[in-house]
Amino acid sequence: MITFLLCLAALIVAYFTYGRRLERLAQIDSGNSVPSERLYDGIDYVPMPRWKVFLIQLLNIAGTGPIFGAILGAAFGPVAFLWITLGGIFMGAMHDFLSGVMILRNDGLSLPEVAGRYLGDGMRHFIRVFCVILMVIVGAVFLLSPADILFGMVPAIPHSVWVWIILAYYFIATLLPIDKIIGKIYPVFGAALILMVLGLFGVLIFGPYRIPELTTLANAQLNPRDMPIIPTLFITVACGAISGFHATQSPLMARCMRNEKECRPVFYGAMISESIIALIWAAIGMAFFGGAHALAEALAQTGNSAAWVVNVISTTTLGVVGGILALLGVVAAPITSGDTAFRSARLIIADIFHIEQRTAWKRFAIAIPLFAVGYYITQIDFSVIWRYFAWTNQTLGAITLWTIVVWLASTRRNCFFALLPALFMTFICASFVFVSDQFFGMENRIAAYMLAGAATLIVLLFAILKIRRDGRRHA
Repeated sequence: MITFLLCLAALIVAYFTYGRRLERLAQIDSGNSVPSERLYDGIDYVPMPRWKVFLIQLLNIAGTGPIFGAILGAAFGPVAFLWITLGGIFMGAMHDFLSGVMILRNDGLSLPEVAGRYLGDGMRHFIRVFCVILMVIVGAVFLLSPADILFGMVPAIPHSVWVWIILAYYFIATLLPIDKIIGKIYPVFGAALILMVLGLFGVLIFGPYRIPELTTLANAQLNPRDMPIIPTLFITVACGAISGFHATQSPLMARCMRNEKECRPVFYGAMISESIIALIWAAIGMAFFGGAHALAEALAQTGNSAAWVVNVISTTTLGVVGGILALLGVVAAPITSGDTAFRSARLIIADIFHIEQRTAWKRFAIAIPLFAVGYYITQIDFSVIWRYFAWTNQTLGAITLWTIVVWLASTRRNCFFALLPALFMTFICASFVFVSDQFFGMENRIAAYMLAGAATLIVLLFAILKIRRDGRRHA
């Protein structure tokens, strides 16, 4: 319990301390104009109140990541608390805040277009393809996970029907102006998500469960050799610690913010909130089953079904009514992330080909192929989709961090706030390529880590050359 409470306190304190330090670094100025003023179009550029923008941002980025990922990450042991807390404060929230400010000051353009301004046209084209693929995968993941939970709640309705119902909602929400559906029903979804978190927090504090303490960094997985903490934990727990997907969602809210001062509560605050959600789910996952190893055993018996864990914990600890409310919160999170993932993919493609989005048929023309591909992906085994989604997501996070490094350096600001996280996440993503059976699966771990280190060094050298070249051009 002490470890859990210390981590929770650290996350809350960081919002008021490290968050303010990053505000000074970014030179936030309430007098600067924002895209919703300059580029208002009534579709995507629509000013909205800060509380709505915060709730939408939280729901956009939450998904099942800080729930499913935290449960799967908790099977590594209390070391997951450390990653969620430190990652959330110094990597995830910093990543979300600085990328959000960078995007806001670039007219709320999609991530590939902004990254291209700082990393060059080659990276622009690469990230365009990379982001669209990730958005469609995210949409597919967040079609399946809520459908799994809803099918568990109402098995009389076939799983395929739940998929089609959610897909129909995604299609409508993606095409309509952002303030028509998203701006109106997200507060309801947000209430469900907050009630879920508060209910589980109450169970942890007042219930009969014991939260394991962080006394060792030992790996609690059933087969630690196949699931090493480095890099697997850092890939498994993405949302809640750091997630590249978040930077693809930031343009949506950057186009709706009314003042630069809203950046800390919206971007840094939403990520800290997501870390708290992940921390609570990691804690309840270990506590409910009697420890991390017991959680790993339960997951192994159900085919690593985090949806099953969510269902059992919610209905057992909160009763029928509380369990239904909690499950609705869990369902709301991925549904809201799924629809904005497809919306982001539409905007990225529109930005690439300069297709204005006021005209309805032009939005249809982009959205229909995206939904067709997304539905096709749902026919693939969910565990396979999730593994590749997790790595792709973290790789995009590393790319975004390097974009922030170059942006800070180009504006004569201290880039070390982003440089160290960029190096760390590059090493983690490269390590996963060499260690995981999904890629090379090297048995010699020392050699794998050395290759990952070499790859990280090469990326660092490219970044230094880019910064120096830009410096000479602007000198």
